[in-house]
Amino acid sequence: MKKIISILGSTGSIGLSTLSIVDKKKNLLTINFLAANKNYKLICKQILKYKPKYFIIKNKIIFNKVKQKFKNNKTIILNDYKFKNPKKLDVIVSAIPGIEGLKPTLELIKETKKILIANKESIVCGWNLLKKEAIKNKTKIIPIDSEHFSILKLLEKEDVKLIKKIYITASGGPFLNFKKKQLLKIQPKDTLKHPKWKMGKKITVDSATLMNKMFEVVEAQKLFNIPISKLEILIHPESLVHAIISFNNGLIKFIYHETSMIIPIANAILERDLKIENFLKTKKRNLDIIKDLTFQKVNSNIFPVIKLKTKINELPSSPIIFNAFNEILVDRFLKKKLSFLGISKTIMSVLNTRLYKKYAIRNPKNIKEIINIDNWARESITKKLR
Repeated sequence: MKKIISILGSTGSIGLSTLSIVDKKKNLLTINFLAANKNYKLICKQILKYKPKYFIIKNKIIFNKVKQKFKNNKTIILNDYKFKNPKKLDVIVSAIPGIEGLKPTLELIKETKKILIANKESIVCGWNLLKKEAIKNKTKIIPIDSEHFSILKLLEKEDVKLIKKIYITASGGPFLNFKKKQLLKIQPKDTLKHPKWKMGKKITVDSATLMNKMFEVVEAQKLFNIPISKLEILIHPESLVHAIISFNNGLIKFIYHETSMIIPIANAILERDLKIENFLKTKKRNLDIIKDLTFQKVNSNIFPVIKLKTKINELPSSPIIFNAFNEILVDRFLKKKLSFLGISKTIMSVLNTRLYKKYAIRNPKNIKEIINIDNWARESITKKLR
């Protein structure tokens, strides 16, 4: 019997990678619903190619346009997630970027046996709600960021209490070997040239600042119930080792794989029923290359956000506020209204304010309270930039 797959964010890089897996395994996988925002041409192409039962489009203008174009098509075009399948789906991939991905992830977690989360903001901002719904609906949550999927695999049959350290690796992005003076001249076009990964604009900027790793530390802490004191970031320019775990008994384990999201996604969907060469052309690597792997500590002069590691999850709503601040600041940087170093400087400048602490100490009980804190943070940082 075929596995029934659905994708939140089908036109993004994770969504497209997932669909490429479906393309190669049509005998094992079938699409139920797809969801996207505003890529009109790609949405139309996906409706014609995959013939999903539903296609959810958040952007109202694009929704109306697509609905008119496919009014006689069997695919039902929706503007919200108010539908119910007669039985649970096998897999939903949650890959809508930003906090926008939290609400649909939370709404649809009950509709699937397994939810694969690539949207780190959902975990960073709403983990308690997601965990509660997952337990209630007996839904398995699987992170598919390469780092957290690696940690998940490394911890299989291991006792978390025996962990000494977990190291999350970072490529260092395009500015790893820059001098501090060079960072003052960075433009958005320079930032978007990632040396290893092909990603969306926002996550590529986060990789360059290392903010993505700050959120990955929070994500790991929540997913695996590991104290932040046991989580460290290592620069690993080759991007082949995705996580390392050091145990109290002196043993160290790591997972090594090519820089392709196909690998964690395909493994999460198909589990042990796959040969990865069926999905991508892997380079034939001699094991001698392991001697060329390099790791180094994070240089706070190049990556000043590393100073925020102890602050980002210090209070209950700190991660929600940091995420909102960062989304606004990255958008300003991409629009050339803020310098590259201005992203970290602006965040650091508000952490000791009374208003920040007033909102950060709140412990949201539902998505409405999360959105209220998020809205305050966005308004607050926007006012500061005026």
